[in-house]
Amino acid sequence: MENNNILTGHQWQPLAHYGFTHPFWTIHTDTLLGTIVATLMIIAVSLYAHRILKRKQSVTKFIILKYVDGFKDLLQQTLHSAPLEHLAFIGSLFTFIVFCNAMAFIPYIEEPTRDLNTTLGLGLISFCYVQGYAIYHKGFFEYLSDFTKPFFLMLPLNIIGTLTSIISLSFRLFGNIFGGYVIAHLSLQALESSWIMQTIGLMTGFNLAISIIFGLFEGIIQAFVFAMLTLTYLSMEIVSDEESE
Repeated sequence: MENNNILTGHQWQPLAHYGFTHPFWTIHTDTLLGTIVATLMIIAVSLYAHRILKRKQSVTKFIILKYVDGFKDLLQQTLHSAPLEHLAFIGSLFTFIVFCNAMAFIPYIEEPTRDLNTTLGLGLISFCYVQGYAIYHKGFFEYLSDFTKPFFLMLPLNIIGTLTSIISLSFRLFGNIFGGYVIAHLSLQALESSWIMQTIGLMTGFNLAISIIFGLFEGIIQAFVFAMLTLTYLSMEIVSDEESE
């Protein structure tokens, strides 16, 4: 970040030469770099996990299996119909957000989830998955008929209520991650204001504690909240339909 301004970032306008200077055509390079690094790390961890799972016994294999079993138990408790069908999506969603949030630990790399564009994209992915599966589960015409319940005048409100899930997911993740970044940034700036504060921060481990709390601990919590809200929206579409039947 330049000029110590937490609200600005590096931007790239690849089509500016052709007159496309609108923010829509602007690429946030910090976000792009963080997303690429997070994706590469996930690929590397996945390949390593695939190799570990071929072994008979190991502590790492036990941790990987427990990680997957945790999502299995969560899905089985939440969904009644074919919960394991959604294991890959919910697990991947949680893992991706955790890795994106953990980018704060890497020097010169920023969390992609601190950019509203990233969280909005995740919200759209979650929304499309839930609504797509609802159409598959109920059928297209029955899916549309749900918007007219309990009576036809509720159609606009039901449509708005469904679309607001995108805003709810996106802004909640963005607000919490960005808010944590602001608090951590201001705290570290306060410590850097004098050598006395820097010494106190170093001796007490306050700097490290801030990084762990707002970089790792909060990142895991927010990823879990996002995954749970997606699962909740999914269960509302499936479980309510099964109970009515």
